[in-house]
Amino acid sequence: MIAAMRRRLLDAADRGIAAAAWLLLAVTLASLLTRDVVVATETADRVRVYVRGLEFDFVGWTLASAAVKVSQASVGAQAFVGEAARAELARQYVRLQGDLERTQAAIEQRYADPAVSDPLAATAGARLEAERLQFRLDAIQPTVEAILQEQLSVILAEQGLAWGGQPVPPVSFHLTPLPFALITSPRDVIRLEANIDVSGDLPIDEQVALEERVSADLGVSTLVVPLGGIGTYPTMVAETSNLGWIAATVAHEWLHNLLTLRPLGLSYNASPGLRTMNETTAEMIGHELGDLLLKRYYPDLAPLPRPFENILRRDVVPAQVQAPGFDFRAEMHLTRVTADRLLSEGQIDAAEDYLEVRRIFLWEHGYQIRKLNQAYFAFYGAYAVSGGGASGADPVGEAVRLLRRRSPTLADFVNTIAWFTSFDQLRDYLGLPPA
Repeated sequence: MIAAMRRRLLDAADRGIAAAAWLLLAVTLASLLTRDVVVATETADRVRVYVRGLEFDFVGWTLASAAVKVSQASVGAQAFVGEAARAELARQYVRLQGDLERTQAAIEQRYADPAVSDPLAATAGARLEAERLQFRLDAIQPTVEAILQEQLSVILAEQGLAWGGQPVPPVSFHLTPLPFALITSPRDVIRLEANIDVSGDLPIDEQVALEERVSADLGVSTLVVPLGGIGTYPTMVAETSNLGWIAATVAHEWLHNLLTLRPLGLSYNASPGLRTMNETTAEMIGHELGDLLLKRYYPDLAPLPRPFENILRRDVVPAQVQAPGFDFRAEMHLTRVTADRLLSEGQIDAAEDYLEVRRIFLWEHGYQIRKLNQAYFAFYGAYAVSGGGASGADPVGEAVRLLRRRSPTLADFVNTIAWFTSFDQLRDYLGLPPA
């Protein structure tokens, strides 16, 4: 028993040294790692003037998170917990997070209820309950993160995405509130020109005001979007009670870190097509790996339906809000293709009027999209995991999906696409006709 405990402590120390080395490198390169888009353009520089004082502090976040992860790896508390107990601790985390989400929603509802004259007093008990739940979550979150990191590492090794049984870079993530991203696109064409991370504490009225200032002054389409994960190191993953979503997002962001060490990731910002290749790869393989993790360690939790774009709450899935017989992806595909056509004809005002009509139509069918414009499609159109949808008629996503279908294993797919530096290379590899 003592010898086994000594071995565990030595293993934990080794993990701590290794984690410290990777995290030191991460802090050094924090500004270079692929996030869900960093675009250095003249437009981005002009937009950045409007967000001074609002930008998210990635260096500060990375330093703080690195200290947490080094401590977590050094202690290795999960090594002293059996597999069944590990799975139960992860389930406990999502149950507590679900309780916290419902409590916070009840507080917000009281503040919005015109019949409640003193919402501060009316929510006193709920606010105490929220504090209690947050305290319990904070106590187990580091161990839960370490458990999920090790579980995904096992899946990656089984899928051939590891060297000597160890994924490179090691899986490392932190559940945390995320920033928003301010997206801009030209009005006359759907093209991402700026993606700047701003504070996740920005209230909705200030988000709208920021969008309107930038749009009016620079003549661009703007949208502030929520992010689910960011490929820093450790990666940032949004807090949620959806374990399947967490698993898929952790895998998605790890793929970004892996691709950053390969030509595809290094070429992320070189063209819209390469961005789509990166994001479609990470999203598609992230879902595959997340599903494998759930089936292996949480078989009672069936893979959840894929969330649709820009849902307001991560704990609501399309089946709960979609009208019977309504095909969101087909309707969004029609919307994107029609908007592209109108813009190509120079009918900018007509395209924007059309998008607002379609936004109202989608809202009436259960899809709570706050703003549907060129910036919306510039951001969400890169996630071309399945045909149609916000990507419209873009052929890049279909080519990535074709390569996956032709690849005998997940690792073969990743190790092939990771070395492309242009969409033309992918198309030539597949034997597709030139554009």
